[in-house]
Amino acid sequence: MAKRVDPKKPAATGSRPAFRKSPAALAEQFRKALAGYPEAQVRVVFGCPCAFIRGNMVTGLFGDEWFIRLSPEQRPGLLKLKGAHPFEPMPGRPMREHVVLPAAIVGSPAKLRAYVEKAIVHGRSLPPRAPKAQRPAL
Repeated sequence: MAKRVDPKKPAATGSRPAFRKSPAALAEQFRKALAGYPEAQVRVVFGCPCAFIRGNMVTGLFGDEWFIRLSPEQRPGLLKLKGAHPFEPMPGRPMREHVVLPAAIVGSPAKLRAYVEKAIVHGRSLPPRAPKAQRPAL
């Protein structure tokens, strides 16, 4: 007999959390924003599209949020904007270099383009990362 799972109880330790998919319109907006950067490799992370430059994640979607990776000098300015906040895909597990863009930026094609460009430029400045299969085991 199969074990019943109570949806009100947290999942067992070691199981993966369920992530929300991005709305189709936002995913299409993401695809269009990255179309001008042929070196950006788009992959699915957290069940959502994310873009990588030289193996480094530089921007992506997480449910209905759009996050970008910026240099340490650029992050504080973005974080001062209403609605911007550190990207935290799991409670207590922030991705310190990534910031969620406020709706005012995502809703403005010109502002969004400028921030995606900043993330791409920052990604180009980072050292390349080896694919996971080639990384040494810890």
